[in-house]
Amino acid sequence: MARMTVNAEICKGCGLCIPACPKHIIRFSEEINSKGYHYAECFDQEACIACKLCYTTCPDVAITIEK
Repeated sequence: MARMTVNAEICKGCGLCIPACPKHIIRFSEEINSKGYHYAECFDQEACIACKLCYTTCPDVAITIEK
């Protein structure tokens, strides 16, 4: 199973990863990080296919993909 995680403290909530995901399983969190941003989160880990499109799109390298 693949796992997509976002480092909430690095993410600035740009949202570039959201449309990049072919499975449409990334959204903005309702939580806010210490910088005041709604960070991205994967809401359906089981659907993640580890394509890494979110990872390569993230300008802040806040996303990690594990297989």
